[in-house]
Amino acid sequence: MDFKKLVSHCKEYGFIFQSSEIYDGLSAAYDYGPLGSELKTNIKQYWWKSMVQMHQNIVGIDASIFMHPKTWKASGHVDAFNDPLIDNKDSKKRYRADQLIEGYAEKIEGKITKDVDKARKRFGDAFDEAEFRSTNGRILDRQAKIDNAIGTMNKQLAAEDMEGLKALIEELEIACPDSGSRNWTEVRQFNLMFSTQLGNIAGEEGKLYLRPETAQGIFVNFSNVQKSTRQKVPFGIAQIGKAFRNEIVARQFIFRMREFEQMEMQFFVRPGEEMKWYDHWKQTRLDWHKALGTPAENLRFHDHESLAHYANAATDIEFKFPFGFRELEGIHSRTDFDLSAHQELSGKKLQYFDPELNENYVPYVVETSIGCDRMFLAQVAQALQEETVPDADGKDSTRTVMKLHPAIAPVKAAVLPLLKNKEELVNAANDVFDKLKVHVNCQYDEKDAIGRRYRRQDAIGTPYSITIDFETLENNTVTIRDRDSLDQKRVAIDEVSKIVSDSTNINSLF
Repeated sequence: MDFKKLVSHCKEYGFIFQSSEIYDGLSAAYDYGPLGSELKTNIKQYWWKSMVQMHQNIVGIDASIFMHPKTWKASGHVDAFNDPLIDNKDSKKRYRADQLIEGYAEKIEGKITKDVDKARKRFGDAFDEAEFRSTNGRILDRQAKIDNAIGTMNKQLAAEDMEGLKALIEELEIACPDSGSRNWTEVRQFNLMFSTQLGNIAGEEGKLYLRPETAQGIFVNFSNVQKSTRQKVPFGIAQIGKAFRNEIVARQFIFRMREFEQMEMQFFVRPGEEMKWYDHWKQTRLDWHKALGTPAENLRFHDHESLAHYANAATDIEFKFPFGFRELEGIHSRTDFDLSAHQELSGKKLQYFDPELNENYVPYVVETSIGCDRMFLAQVAQALQEETVPDADGKDSTRTVMKLHPAIAPVKAAVLPLLKNKEELVNAANDVFDKLKVHVNCQYDEKDAIGRRYRRQDAIGTPYSITIDFETLENNTVTIRDRDSLDQKRVAIDEVSKIVSDSTNINSLF
């Protein structure tokens, strides 16, 4: 579905609102509405259950957002958590230099996609996309331009070569997206951490940071958790929490925000075994996404060419958003960088005594890190569809439907009396609602014709609609309508709770 329609749909049906909208909003900040908060909670529950409750050797914590400022010195964030910033002198707009270059590559990729689509239409079933991409001269030339731009950029980012980045922008003749001007300032580093003051202490002594990631809360608690839970390596520590980054350009709705939520797990392993576990978590996390019904073609791995200072291997699970493939989750082999850095700066030992090896060592770490907000956007983007279906008169009509997996749908069932002006139907519907609400999150709706109510529930992703009609009064049965198939069947009222609960239980994902 068109991205603008998706954003509009999220507001209209109470999934996401612009923060402080009555004051014209705050850029890159959003509020989750009644349905959005339910969907987000369900996503977090699925992650927590699969990551913590389904593993004997993974435990959870909830660390403070505020941490001692030395934490961020040890982690490298004070000195190295920067993005390359560039301003256009004519439009006065500010951009990330790397995103301008990536945007250049995306435009060329869009031309390649058009060429491929044209060839597919021309050759039909006989079309071999892989062969076409590897032999067509125009596509090879365009791909070479992409590879050169991204490869050069990655080398310059790794070397922190700001002059080289500006020269590349000029060489590629990249213009300001807003004004078309190519009148750029120098590229400079911009630290992404928000800072504040501790109490009434001014200066560096009282300086605090809003955490830019949740991982460090896990690392500084390594010994506390290991000793209190008596875990043996390999074991993991998981956390869900808010993080904050002063993004230069926050864009694409909730994809990139300044306040966001992360779901992270740090898995501590013996040195030398990190690649085995790195491969394990790559596959495990990919399977987690597929279990929600995400098509394989909408997911792909993208290995990092330029590694962070702490990593010896890193890959992203990318999802095909409406604006192209982008990072959804990262899997990183962080070596022993974090624990060693905190051990050195704090003077406290962050080691593990391995009884099988009879030795102490600083464990290596394999990280899985996924943005909860991006996961939310990915699920809505693939679920929200427009399709042609028969209406009550048997004629074709268009409906907007959100085909979320029933286990994460914000509302599991809607209870609908056929008519709102018939007291006996309303009373029976309320009885069904009261029985069902104990088991699942459900809605009661009596406004408008039954067909409109069905469409409203389709639009918010409700898997089942339960209609109470005159036959209900005669034999205690109701009609259950399936969101996806549109099939309707009559069942006894006493069976409704079990049918809905079994079909929408999060355990169905495992």
